[in-house]
Amino acid sequence: MIRVLIADDHPVVRQGLRTFLEIQEDIGVVGEAADGAEAVALTESLAPDVLLLDLRMPVLDGLGALAELSGRDVRVIVLTSVSDRGDVAPAMRAGAAGFLYKDVDPAALVRAIHAVHSGQVLLAPEAAEAMLSGPAERARPEQAATLTDREREVLRHIAAGRSNREIARALVVAEKTVKTHVSNVLMKLGVQDRTQAALYAVRHGLA
Repeated sequence: MIRVLIADDHPVVRQGLRTFLEIQEDIGVVGEAADGAEAVALTESLAPDVLLLDLRMPVLDGLGALAELSGRDVRVIVLTSVSDRGDVAPAMRAGAAGFLYKDVDPAALVRAIHAVHSGQVLLAPEAAEAMLSGPAERARPEQAATLTDREREVLRHIAAGRSNREIARALVVAEKTVKTHVSNVLMKLGVQDRTQAALYAVRHGLA
């Protein structure tokens, strides 16, 4: 059972999400938060697996909540009605594992919860485009040609949402070695973080 916490300042939205998610066989809603501060507090007390987090909330907004939750064992999907492309990169860099808009198809939301829970990074197409169109994300396809076979393998694992420890186990190498490979991948692709590397891999068929 995937334990989900819903954080949104609109009661109607929270109720709608709860009603839909609770009819899923393997998803259970463990709580609701009306603002970012409450989302952080409930994450600590209820230990959800996945947090659906709105960006625009009182007391503490979504980005503030993400900062507070840094390092916590919860996968966060930003679920927002705001279409400002500038919100995507800050949210992903702050630790979000997914970025969706509230007009997402309900079935797609369920798939997203499963995907993020399993360790993947998932973005709405518009959000992915926003991440890749920023000045820091314009990695050229030919840059992938400079990757070694092992670095390409590491990139595929990054795109699958695996941690350095998980990659080390899969490749039967030391975690320190994986860190070096990850650093080389980011440098060669000209991207700033793992999320951008994952998006690059997906866009260019390397995942």
